[in-house]
Amino acid sequence: MNAAFLIIDVQRGLFDATPRPFEADAVVERINTVTQRAREAHVPVIFVQHETPGSALAFGAPAWALEPRLDARPDDHRVRKTTPDSFLRTNLADVLTSLDVRALFICGYASEFCVDTTTRSALAKGFAVTLVADAHTTVDKPHATGAQIRAHENATVCNLRSFGVPIHAIEAAEIRFR
Repeated sequence: MNAAFLIIDVQRGLFDATPRPFEADAVVERINTVTQRAREAHVPVIFVQHETPGSALAFGAPAWALEPRLDARPDDHRVRKTTPDSFLRTNLADVLTSLDVRALFICGYASEFCVDTTTRSALAKGFAVTLVADAHTTVDKPHATGAQIRAHENATVCNLRSFGVPIHAIEAAEIRFR
């Protein structure tokens, strides 16, 4: 399996916000656990960062930086994006092609926006996807809690079989790279 581990929008300005994302600290710990396993298996780690010019999330602004507790290293790949889709108008597809990646392990923020959109886009492009079921998060909304949104996302994406590639939602403790 030629896989990559994709970490979406785990940024200081999104994780230090009020209200904080559901299980923010635990999500960062789980991401770091999976990151360590990926590195041990020589699986590339890719950090995606959202940016909005003229806002707190402008490129290079303090809020744009990765969440400081993430185990990010200089040799990790970085992708900058401006939409919920990590592929749209970014270099992500080129990075994955250069690494001969065919499968993605996806986690990050926000479950119902950038994680969902990127997952669906990856499936449409023919990538097998494993959503790290307890390592994506969001904030509570008027209609549902962060926990409910995560559970809904995990249940929903596993039914996206019409793309013709495998899709699974697996908890971080169960993730193994071969």
